[in-house]
Amino acid sequence: MSVHVVLYRPEIPQNTGNIMRTCAATNAKLHLIEPLGFRINDKYLKRSSANNVEKVDFNLYLDWEEFEEKNKGEYVFLTRYGKKPPSEHNYKDTNKEIYLIFGRESTGIPKEILKNHIENCYRLPMVENVRSLNLSNVVAVVVYEVLRQQDYDGLSKKEVIKGENFIYD
Repeated sequence: MSVHVVLYRPEIPQNTGNIMRTCAATNAKLHLIEPLGFRINDKYLKRSSANNVEKVDFNLYLDWEEFEEKNKGEYVFLTRYGKKPPSEHNYKDTNKEIYLIFGRESTGIPKEILKNHIENCYRLPMVENVRSLNLSNVVAVVVYEVLRQQDYDGLSKKEVIKGENFIYD
């Protein structure tokens, strides 16, 4: 697997549930860095994930240091302080382990962490008077940018569950 979604201390179970659904649909691995603002068995988490919690490959970590120690690869940070869009990054190598790192909803990723990786800090462009987009939306946009550059490697490009010709039946 080459795409990893990392949530640094997520606070809102609905956001994490939506992100779990995105990870399940894209075969991305999820990494959750504690403390979390909810429990993994939270009913809101399950509902917003559309009951895909069981389909998501995820790991929990006590802190950033444990995550960093156990995961080697290319770290890409999504932060409002980034100065270039994530589309400027080259994600084409499907043999690379790419870690897309997102901060907590209220405070983002600590600047102590960002300072050590400033060359890999990106932001989604938006109007100047809006602070940020919803976390689960940003994750979806960036995961699909990675997958677009990889020509959606390993993903189905046609409807399988209801059938490819469902609209014609």
